[in-house]
Amino acid sequence: MELKDIKAVYFIGAGGIGMSAIARYFIHKGLVVAGYDKTPSDLTRQLEREGMLIHYDENVDEIPHVCKKRESCLVVYTPAIPAEHKELQYFRANGFDIQKRAQVLGTLTRSHKGLCVAGTHGKTTTSTMCAHILHQSHVDCNAFLGGISKNYSTNYILSESDYVVIEADEFDRSFHWLSPWISVITATDPDHLDIYGTKEAYLESFRKYSSLIQPGGALIIHTGLEMKPDLQKGVRLYTYSLDMGDFHADNVRIDNGEITFDFVSPVECVPNVELGQPVPINIENGVAAMAMAQLSGCTADELRYGMKTYRGVARRFDFKIKTDRLVLLSDYAHHPKEIYQSAKSIRELYRNRKITAIFQPHLYSRTRDFYKEFANSLSMLDRVVLCDIYPAREKPIPGVTSRLIYDNLKPGVERELITRDQVLDYVKSHDFDVLIVLGAGDLDNLVPEITKILQQRLPGASK
Repeated sequence: MELKDIKAVYFIGAGGIGMSAIARYFIHKGLVVAGYDKTPSDLTRQLEREGMLIHYDENVDEIPHVCKKRESCLVVYTPAIPAEHKELQYFRANGFDIQKRAQVLGTLTRSHKGLCVAGTHGKTTTSTMCAHILHQSHVDCNAFLGGISKNYSTNYILSESDYVVIEADEFDRSFHWLSPWISVITATDPDHLDIYGTKEAYLESFRKYSSLIQPGGALIIHTGLEMKPDLQKGVRLYTYSLDMGDFHADNVRIDNGEITFDFVSPVECVPNVELGQPVPINIENGVAAMAMAQLSGCTADELRYGMKTYRGVARRFDFKIKTDRLVLLSDYAHHPKEIYQSAKSIRELYRNRKITAIFQPHLYSRTRDFYKEFANSLSMLDRVVLCDIYPAREKPIPGVTSRLIYDNLKPGVERELITRDQVLDYVKSHDFDVLIVLGAGDLDNLVPEITKILQQRLPGASK
């Protein structure tokens, strides 16, 4: 179905962060937009306020009449939806055009210049940072992001620009639907082995993705990755990292909570770049974002201004309390390398303070495959509180629990095992210096209440 023929769009799994960005695109286009999600959330409620029709019962009768017209309704679903889902089965049985989210994004990359960020970790921050740099520049952009930009309070930017920034998701090989103009690859540490099976298959998937970059475009790849790109003729290849490669940072200054560095580039070097969200890992993310924006035409002043005014992504090193007495932050990190980077950054910021993490592992299979790596990364912190595993799309695996991580933490690390339901009582009964809430499950839903509990301990708080 051509985009011009669509009158209505129905989403199965409407409340996912990536799905909601596409829903907003179609709402903006003036189409009827409806869908199903398992549970209400802040995001689904916001979508309803914006005009989307959402229901929460798996029920074909709840599908709006206009979305039952096969010739004019596009159905978009997330791979996390099981094949036996009643509404998905209805649309399949009746011959609807059913597309994954990535297929829709792929269509957009063929009608715009797609600036795509792929990688095991760092892609949400890097793509959101790049989108902000471009949007406030003379180049401008559209954007479909994997997180809520704190600059715009949304995961979606619409403009008349030829450029579209997209987070390229490797889950279920979704990024193979894309046709990037320029792409960053941040990392290829194996993940989603429930889908890929082996590290070799995971790396092959990234090789295949690199071959989809359009001639005349470019790949900006992190130095030292195991995957070997397979580029079409006419695609430029660049490398980047924190301190080496075609694009990198130099003269890094971290002082009194502020971070400044010089951006080294084969196009034009940019001195004195100030990080608006001064987190050490964002130096490297910033290098990648600036590289993609610069290759798209942003000037040195626009790069500098975009980086200085970048405010971050909700749930990505997201400070809720930041005082001399108490620090609370939330981070979506759910892969061992992501947790390592978060732990490293928080150690650099708070060298002599006691750091506690409350971590909810995400997926039984990921815990089974990486429990030793999780334990190693978490052992950089002083106290680790482990919740039960968030299952997401999976059924339990015998013998796989958070205790696998608990038992492999290094000696000297304080540790506790609790359930998610015990988290608020735990916070009420313990003191904290620096507390980070980690994971991609539903633990973040408790962060507002955790924030209220801890704010009551600050000087001047009303009792």
